Amino acid sequence: MVIFTRTYDLLTWLLPCSEKFPKAQRFVVTQRLQNAVLDFSEHLHEANAHKSAARLSELQAADACLNKLRQYLRLAHQWAWLDSGQYAHVGRMVLEIGKLLGGWLKQTRGVS
Repeated sequence: MVIFTRTYDLLTWLLPCSEKFPKAQRFVVTQRLQNAVLDFSEHLHEANAHKSAARLSELQAADACLNKLRQYLRLAHQWAWLDSGQYAHVGRMVLEIGKLLGGWLKQTRGVS
């Protein structure tokens, strides 16, 4: 599924990038951002392994993680940890993943 490839691309771009954030925030905002994107990926894999209600639950958890990630990315941009080009790039990645997740959620709700 395309969402797994796009999520992998996000992980391989964002995790090294976030290591360049200020050391003072490494165990606060940076850690939460990294956890949000990693948790998102894990929820996708769990959803893929389940059916019906369990799948829907995992997809909803993934959606919550994606929303957290969006917030942390906005903060990183506001605090100039991501420049405008980086923020635009990651924003496009997250937007595409969000659309893919929304489609999967819609399909799963229709099946349940």
